[in-house]
Amino acid sequence: MRYIMERYKEIERSIIVRFRKEIYRLFTRAVRDYELIKEGDVVAVCISGGKDSFLLAKLMEELQKHGKVNFTCKYIVMDPGYNEENRKKIEENAKILNIKLDIFESDIFDSVYKINEGSPCYLCARMRRGCLYNYAKKIGCNKIALGHHFDDVIETTLLSIIYGGEIKGMMPKLHSDNFPGMELIRPLYLVREKDIKAWARYNKLEFLNCACRFTEKNSIENNVNSKRIEIKKLIKSLEDENKNVPYNIFRSCDNVNLDTLREYKTNGVRHNFLENYDKKEDE
Repeated sequence: MRYIMERYKEIERSIIVRFRKEIYRLFTRAVRDYELIKEGDVVAVCISGGKDSFLLAKLMEELQKHGKVNFTCKYIVMDPGYNEENRKKIEENAKILNIKLDIFESDIFDSVYKINEGSPCYLCARMRRGCLYNYAKKIGCNKIALGHHFDDVIETTLLSIIYGGEIKGMMPKLHSDNFPGMELIRPLYLVREKDIKAWARYNKLEFLNCACRFTEKNSIENNVNSKRIEIKKLIKSLEDENKNVPYNIFRSCDNVNLDTLREYKTNGVRHNFLENYDKKEDE
């Protein structure tokens, strides 16, 4: 018991000392710059069992201790049908990290398997989010916090361009369309995945990759058909040639010049460059 207590304190210390620059400062910067947390917020920190969400939970604890804004956190885990081994791993890591979990059940794995056996990941993610919003609202939260990080953001940007035929980013926060008064926040928005992995290795922590029953035998991180993995490899190869590439992709969404686009959408309305083309000549 004493060893467990000493270990979680060492892990907490590593966040604000060893990884202060790479993780903690970028986390607090995102919270500040994007106004993710406000006075009196009740945030449901959503833990999936992976490295990102567990780190997020510890960061939120540190922010509660050292931040200037008073807010409350609840640490929730949705069990969509994990096998016994994966469920146990989540509970063990929570004990190591001294996180009190609120676990609730759902049948998402069964539902997704019946509806869309061929390509379940997108549908599963959508259904998970709805369940998380619903449960968080039921226990008195006004926000859910997810563990998406910097690399998720830039991968999503390229995925939308290359495979979706659109320029679409991942926002640091969103209002829920289906749950009035609820918001989604992404406090790890500026943190690199490599630094999250380094934190886990430094503390000798082992987390789940993908606990989904569809990928238990063939982890999604090793699935050569995964479009996200293709994009991840593409970015890595470009970064090997030019270390600024990931940051340039990220900044591209801050520097969109609408005057150079043929068409764009805002608030659901599509606009064409011809709308103002002749007006500029008249001016």
